[in-house]
Amino acid sequence: MSDAELKQYFLNHREDQGAFQAYLDRLNRQTRKLIASPNDQDFDLKIQAAIRQQMKKKDK
Repeated sequence: MSDAELKQYFLNHREDQGAFQAYLDRLNRQTRKLIASPNDQDFDLKIQAAIRQQMKKKDK
């Protein structure tokens, strides 16, 4: 089952604690890319660029 399918299953079966735990386990295993640190001078620009990039991905 893909991550998206597991998420949809959990949303449709919220009482299923096993599905909830599996979903959380998958989320915690995923690596997350650091976009910018709070002390970064270009924090706002980097965040805005990351948001634009995600929006472009969703449009495709």
